[in-house]
Amino acid sequence: MQATAYTYDAQTRSGSVLLDDGTPLPFDAAAFDAGGLRLLRPGQRVRIDVEAEAGGGTGTDGRRIVLVTLQTF
Repeated sequence: MQATAYTYDAQTRSGSVLLDDGTPLPFDAAAFDAGGLRLLRPGQRVRIDVEAEAGGGTGTDGRRIVLVTLQTF
């Protein structure tokens, strides 16, 4: 799935992305680290892997980002 980096905090290595429909979805340090990135800038296109999370998840729709990496073509 593709998204656009929206926020990123280098101290916590967490932030959020905007899905193509404008829905924000947060990610944690584990998802950021899984992608092998060192830095993320708002506006960058990224590829994310998500999974459904029992109990509603951290996102507004019960999904949790498990990987964030740069979108390559």
